[in-house]
Amino acid sequence: MSENTKEENIEKQENTEPTSEESVQDLKNDEKKEIPKDQTPEEKLQISEDKLLRSLAEIENQRRRFEKEVKDAFEFGSFNFAKESLAILDNLQRAKEAIKNDEKLKKNQDLDSFLENITIIEKDLISIFEKNRIKKIEVENKKFDPNIHQAMSEIEDEKVEPGNVLQEIQAGYMLGERLLRPALVSVSKKKITKDQENAVKKEEK
Repeated sequence: MSENTKEENIEKQENTEPTSEESVQDLKNDEKKEIPKDQTPEEKLQISEDKLLRSLAEIENQRRRFEKEVKDAFEFGSFNFAKESLAILDNLQRAKEAIKNDEKLKKNQDLDSFLENITIIEKDLISIFEKNRIKKIEVENKKFDPNIHQAMSEIEDEKVEPGNVLQEIQAGYMLGERLLRPALVSVSKKKITKDQENAVKKEEK
């Protein structure tokens, strides 16, 4: 081997930097490479340091990948569970309203006590949701936001600016910063005059 070839090999080894894309197999292959006997102790130390740095980089990459996989699995699982759990609260609230409006049950002396127990369960469930970062989306006196609201109908209202939420049809919820379920709402719109209505009809024809 010529002196020039030796110098080129040493230069390549010294310029080798650890990267996050080095595989474990590459590291093993590097370890199998025979170190020339005529290398100085400093050169051998440099090669060993390079291998160590690459190994540490690979270990760090594996740790990050593992943490991301665990986080994604946890968030995906908790999101689905939280979304399914909303049905429990929905059904409980529907049952409460149905019982309150039942004419036969209204005559029952124990109705108020029964409704109070349902309310306690409802509050406990909401409290559990909030502890797990599940919060209701506020809609009262709010401007319609397509990111968290879903318009189910439009209502003419001269007293309210167009595009404001007038009524909540179904509650929406957030899981942390992520939308769990949009709030179904009715939105205000500008009242159409007779002239505007006739103009629209003419355009349709």
